[in-house]
Amino acid sequence: MRKIFSSRTLVLLMVGILVVVGLIAGSNWWAKKTNNPPFFQRVVNDLSGGMSKVISVPSNAVGHRANSLANLLNTFSENKALKAKLDGYAQNKVRLQTVQEENEALKKQLKLKKTLTDYETIPAVTISRSPTTWNSQLVIDKGARSGLKKGMPVMGESGVIGIISEVNTVNAKVALISDTSEDSNRFAITVRSGSGDVHGIVTDYDADKKMLVMGSVPNSANLNKDDTVVTSGLGGKIPSGLLVGKIADVTSDSYGLSKKIYIQPSSDLSKIATVLVAKSSLES
Repeated sequence: MRKIFSSRTLVLLMVGILVVVGLIAGSNWWAKKTNNPPFFQRVVNDLSGGMSKVISVPSNAVGHRANSLANLLNTFSENKALKAKLDGYAQNKVRLQTVQEENEALKKQLKLKKTLTDYETIPAVTISRSPTTWNSQLVIDKGARSGLKKGMPVMGESGVIGIISEVNTVNAKVALISDTSEDSNRFAITVRSGSGDVHGIVTDYDADKKMLVMGSVPNSANLNKDDTVVTSGLGGKIPSGLLVGKIADVTSDSYGLSKKIYIQPSSDLSKIATVLVAKSSLES
């Protein structure tokens, strides 16, 4: 059998081992003397540290990205929750404003109701007002079951805003005084001036000026700006003394033969949330 190690190889191997042992011993002696790690330990430590650094770079990058993604998801969730709260606050603000407006309107109606001694009032709420007929009609939540009849006057927060034009069992349509159609309901009025009452009728509504028009008034009539206008109670189911508005302007017709009176309605026709229907004491 062939020898695995020759004498020369064995000698070199022994010498190599002795050299390594000597280096280790010398390294330990030097480490103790200088308080530094042995040479071989430093080599191993350096190699281990280098490998740890190489491994830690992608690990740290992945961890950083994971933390960034988690923070982004948390921020998104918090933003969504805060937005929902803001939407809730906005809705509550609108609701509060609506309640405040209705409360103010009811307060004004209560003050108006104290002066209504010759007729009964039926409170109602506006349930429909179409954009296409905004200036001509609306629907309220009371009808024949509540005693409403066609032709009854309807009042807003401060005065007349229209007349019942159609009655159903549980609701009714109101023809507004701002209706400009030719067949719209007109009513008799009285202007209370310092020189005496002047009677007439509402003949038109000026959509541009947003005012009622009282036409065919004799030139001899002494009417002035801010004179009070009320219903006269003549010629129908409308009781007398319901506030309509005040005179805003006194002009002459196109021929100069009579006066043309512009009346500013006392109620805001753009905001009609609650109403009072006036039922005359003469109604059966």
